[in-house]
Amino acid sequence: MKRKLLTCITAIIIISAAFVFGINFYVTSSVAGQIVTQSEYASLSDVDCIIVLGAGIWNGSPSPMLEDRLTEGIDLYKRNVSDKLIMSGDHGRKDYDEVNIMKDYAIKKGVPSEDIFMDHAGFSTYESLYRAKNIFKANKVIIVTQKYHLYRALYVAKQLGLEAYGAGADPRKYVGATYRELREVLARNKDFVNCILKPKPTYLGDAIPVSGNGDVTNDRRNQNE
Repeated sequence: MKRKLLTCITAIIIISAAFVFGINFYVTSSVAGQIVTQSEYASLSDVDCIIVLGAGIWNGSPSPMLEDRLTEGIDLYKRNVSDKLIMSGDHGRKDYDEVNIMKDYAIKKGVPSEDIFMDHAGFSTYESLYRAKNIFKANKVIIVTQKYHLYRALYVAKQLGLEAYGAGADPRKYVGATYRELREVLARNKDFVNCILKPKPTYLGDAIPVSGNGDVTNDRRNQNE
Protein backbone atom coordinates (compact mmCIF):
# COMPACT_ATOMS: atom_id res chain seq x y z
CA MET A 1 0.00 0.00 0.00
CA LYS A 2 2.84 2.39 0.86
CA ARG A 3 4.51 1.70 -2.48
CA LYS A 4 1.27 2.33 -4.38
CA LEU A 5 0.67 5.54 -2.43
CA LEU A 6 4.20 6.76 -3.16
CA THR A 7 3.76 5.92 -6.85
CA CYS A 8 0.48 7.83 -6.93
CA ILE A 9 1.98 10.87 -5.21
CA THR A 10 4.96 10.84 -7.57
CA ALA A 11 2.66 10.66 -10.59
CA ILE A 12 0.60 13.60 -9.31
CA ILE A 13 3.76 15.66 -8.80
CA ILE A 14 5.04 14.87 -12.31
CA ILE A 15 1.69 15.63 -13.95
CA SER A 16 1.32 18.87 -11.98
CA ALA A 17 4.85 19.98 -12.90
CA ALA A 18 4.23 19.16 -16.56
CA PHE A 19 1.04 21.20 -16.46
CA VAL A 20 2.72 24.20 -14.79
CA PHE A 21 5.73 24.24 -17.10
CA GLY A 22 3.57 23.54 -20.12
CA ILE A 23 1.52 26.67 -19.45
CA ASN A 24 4.73 28.60 -18.80
CA PHE A 25 6.09 27.55 -22.20
CA TYR A 26 2.85 28.40 -23.95
CA VAL A 27 2.69 31.88 -22.41
CA THR A 28 6.29 32.77 -23.23
CA SER A 29 6.37 31.32 -26.73
CA SER A 30 3.05 32.83 -27.81
CA VAL A 31 4.26 36.42 -27.37
CA ALA A 32 8.02 36.21 -27.91
CA GLY A 33 7.67 37.90 -31.30
CA GLN A 34 6.09 40.98 -29.71
CA ILE A 35 9.27 42.01 -27.89
CA VAL A 36 11.06 44.74 -29.82
CA THR A 37 14.63 46.03 -29.62
CA GLN A 38 15.76 49.65 -29.69
CA SER A 39 16.62 49.35 -33.37
CA GLU A 40 12.99 48.43 -34.06
CA TYR A 41 11.40 51.31 -32.14
CA ALA A 42 11.25 53.50 -35.23
CA SER A 43 9.07 50.93 -37.00
CA LEU A 44 6.27 51.35 -34.45
CA SER A 45 3.56 53.87 -35.26
CA ASP A 46 0.21 55.04 -33.87
CA VAL A 47 1.08 53.79 -30.38
CA ASP A 48 -1.49 55.17 -27.93
CA CYS A 49 0.83 55.09 -24.93
CA ILE A 50 3.91 53.72 -23.25
CA ILE A 51 3.02 51.77 -20.11
CA VAL A 52 5.70 51.66 -17.41
CA LEU A 53 4.87 48.99 -14.83
CA GLY A 54 5.71 49.68 -11.19
CA ALA A 55 8.49 47.79 -9.41
CA GLY A 56 8.81 49.15 -5.90
CA ILE A 57 10.27 52.25 -4.27
CA TRP A 58 13.08 52.52 -1.75
CA ASN A 59 13.13 55.43 0.71
CA GLY A 60 11.11 57.64 -1.60
CA SER A 61 13.07 56.83 -4.74
CA PRO A 62 12.59 54.27 -7.54
CA SER A 63 14.16 50.88 -6.90
CA PRO A 64 16.94 49.95 -9.37
CA MET A 65 14.51 47.85 -11.42
CA LEU A 66 11.94 50.63 -11.50
CA GLU A 67 14.54 53.25 -12.38
CA ASP A 68 15.61 51.15 -15.37
CA ARG A 69 11.99 50.81 -16.49
CA LEU A 70 11.50 54.56 -16.20
CA THR A 71 14.68 55.29 -18.12
CA GLU A 72 13.56 53.02 -20.95
CA GLY A 73 10.06 54.46 -20.97
CA ILE A 74 11.38 58.01 -21.13
CA ASP A 75 13.73 57.02 -23.95
CA LEU A 76 10.76 55.63 -25.91
CA TYR A 77 8.89 58.89 -25.32
CA LYS A 78 11.84 60.98 -26.51
CA ARG A 79 12.19 58.77 -29.60
CA ASN A 80 8.58 59.72 -30.43
CA VAL A 81 7.29 56.13 -30.18
CA SER A 82 4.31 57.65 -28.35
CA ASP A 83 3.54 61.04 -26.87
CA LYS A 84 1.83 59.62 -23.76
CA LEU A 85 3.09 57.67 -20.76
CA ILE A 86 1.09 55.70 -18.19
CA MET A 87 2.85 55.18 -14.87
CA SER A 88 1.02 52.18 -13.44
CA GLY A 89 1.77 51.07 -9.91
CA ASP A 90 0.66 50.66 -6.33
CA HIS A 91 -0.80 53.70 -4.58
CA GLY A 92 -3.22 51.82 -2.39
CA ARG A 93 -2.05 53.49 0.84
CA LYS A 94 -1.16 57.06 1.75
CA ASP A 95 2.25 55.93 2.96
CA TYR A 96 3.13 53.96 -0.18
CA ASP A 97 3.00 55.78 -3.50
CA GLU A 98 4.81 54.38 -6.52
CA VAL A 99 3.08 56.43 -9.19
CA ASN A 100 3.80 59.96 -7.99
CA ILE A 101 7.45 59.06 -7.61
CA MET A 102 7.42 57.61 -11.12
CA LYS A 103 5.80 60.74 -12.55
CA ASP A 104 8.13 63.06 -10.65
CA TYR A 105 11.13 61.14 -12.02
CA ALA A 106 9.93 61.54 -15.60
CA ILE A 107 9.18 65.25 -15.14
CA LYS A 108 12.72 65.81 -13.84
CA LYS A 109 13.98 64.12 -17.02
CA GLY A 110 12.11 66.60 -19.16
CA VAL A 111 8.75 64.93 -19.86
CA PRO A 112 5.84 67.41 -19.64
CA SER A 113 3.42 66.67 -16.80
CA GLU A 114 0.40 66.69 -19.11
CA ASP A 115 1.87 63.79 -21.11
CA ILE A 116 2.11 61.55 -18.03
CA PHE A 117 -0.93 59.67 -16.71
CA MET A 118 -0.86 57.92 -13.35
CA ASP A 119 -2.72 54.69 -12.74
CA HIS A 120 -2.97 54.73 -8.95
CA ALA A 121 -4.60 51.26 -8.87
CA GLY A 122 -2.11 49.23 -10.89
CA PHE A 123 -1.77 46.68 -8.11
CA SER A 124 -0.75 43.83 -10.41
CA THR A 125 0.27 43.23 -14.00
CA TYR A 126 -3.22 41.98 -14.83
CA GLU A 127 -4.91 44.97 -13.19
CA SER A 128 -2.57 47.48 -14.85
CA LEU A 129 -3.36 46.16 -18.31
CA TYR A 130 -7.08 45.69 -17.66
CA ARG A 131 -7.26 49.33 -16.61
CA ALA A 132 -5.14 50.48 -19.55
CA LYS A 133 -7.78 49.02 -21.86
CA ASN A 134 -10.94 49.85 -19.95
CA ILE A 135 -10.14 53.05 -18.05
CA PHE A 136 -7.49 54.71 -20.19
CA LYS A 137 -9.05 53.48 -23.44
CA ALA A 138 -5.73 52.42 -24.95
CA ASN A 139 -5.70 50.02 -27.88
CA LYS A 140 -2.10 49.92 -29.08
CA VAL A 141 0.59 50.06 -26.40
CA ILE A 142 4.22 49.39 -25.69
CA ILE A 143 4.90 47.90 -22.26
CA VAL A 144 8.15 48.57 -20.40
CA THR A 145 9.49 46.16 -17.81
CA GLN A 146 12.33 43.66 -17.41
CA LYS A 147 12.36 40.96 -20.07
CA TYR A 148 11.51 38.08 -17.72
CA HIS A 149 8.30 39.94 -16.85
CA LEU A 150 7.50 41.07 -20.40
CA TYR A 151 6.20 37.68 -21.52
CA ARG A 152 3.44 37.64 -18.93
CA ALA A 153 2.58 41.30 -19.44
CA LEU A 154 2.32 40.83 -23.21
CA TYR A 155 0.25 37.66 -22.85
CA VAL A 156 -2.22 39.39 -20.51
CA ALA A 157 -2.42 42.40 -22.82
CA LYS A 158 -3.12 40.20 -25.81
CA GLN A 159 -5.85 38.26 -24.01
CA LEU A 160 -7.49 41.53 -22.91
CA GLY A 161 -7.66 42.80 -26.47
CA LEU A 162 -4.68 45.15 -26.58
CA GLU A 163 -2.25 45.31 -29.48
CA ALA A 164 0.89 45.27 -27.37
CA TYR A 165 4.63 45.33 -27.87
CA GLY A 166 7.30 44.99 -25.22
CA ALA A 167 10.49 46.89 -24.48
CA GLY A 168 12.92 45.23 -22.12
CA ALA A 169 14.67 47.28 -19.44
CA ASP A 170 17.67 45.14 -18.56
CA PRO A 171 20.84 47.28 -18.53
CA ARG A 172 22.22 45.45 -15.49
CA LYS A 173 21.88 42.36 -13.34
CA TYR A 174 19.64 42.40 -10.27
CA VAL A 175 19.95 40.70 -6.93
CA GLY A 176 17.55 37.77 -6.61
CA ALA A 177 17.14 37.20 -10.35
CA THR A 178 16.92 33.40 -10.03
CA TYR A 179 14.18 33.63 -7.39
CA ARG A 180 12.19 36.06 -9.53
CA GLU A 181 12.48 33.81 -12.57
CA LEU A 182 11.12 30.85 -10.61
CA ARG A 183 8.34 32.90 -9.06
CA GLU A 184 7.43 34.21 -12.50
CA VAL A 185 6.65 30.67 -13.69
CA LEU A 186 3.87 30.50 -11.10
CA ALA A 187 2.76 34.07 -11.86
CA ARG A 188 2.38 33.16 -15.55
CA ASN A 189 0.16 30.26 -14.56
CA LYS A 190 -1.93 32.50 -12.32
CA ASP A 191 -2.45 35.10 -15.04
CA PHE A 192 -3.16 32.36 -17.59
CA VAL A 193 -6.17 31.49 -15.42
CA ASN A 194 -7.04 35.17 -14.91
CA CYS A 195 -7.15 35.62 -18.67
CA ILE A 196 -9.70 32.82 -18.91
CA LEU A 197 -11.89 34.05 -16.05
CA LYS A 198 -11.27 37.78 -16.67
CA PRO A 199 -12.04 39.04 -13.16
CA LYS A 200 -12.54 42.78 -12.73
CA PRO A 201 -9.67 44.68 -11.08
CA THR A 202 -9.84 46.02 -7.54
CA TYR A 203 -11.00 49.40 -8.82
CA LEU A 204 -12.51 50.57 -12.07
CA GLY A 205 -14.16 53.99 -12.30
CA ASP A 206 -14.79 56.63 -14.94
CA ALA A 207 -12.97 56.56 -18.25
CA ILE A 208 -9.79 58.66 -18.50
CA PRO A 209 -8.81 58.49 -22.20
CA VAL A 210 -5.06 58.53 -22.66
CA SER A 211 -5.59 60.81 -25.63
CA GLY A 212 -6.31 63.66 -23.18
CA ASN A 213 -4.32 65.49 -20.52
CA GLY A 214 -2.44 63.40 -17.98
CA ASP A 215 -2.84 66.00 -15.27
CA VAL A 216 -6.42 64.82 -14.72
CA THR A 217 -4.88 61.86 -12.89
CA ASN A 218 -2.97 64.08 -10.48
CA ASP A 219 -3.97 63.63 -6.88
CA ARG A 220 -4.01 66.34 -4.19
CA ARG A 221 -0.26 66.20 -3.80
CA ASN A 222 0.34 67.26 -7.41
CA GLN A 223 -2.41 69.85 -7.42
CA ASN A 224 -0.93 71.64 -4.41
CA GLU A 225 2.62 71.74 -5.75
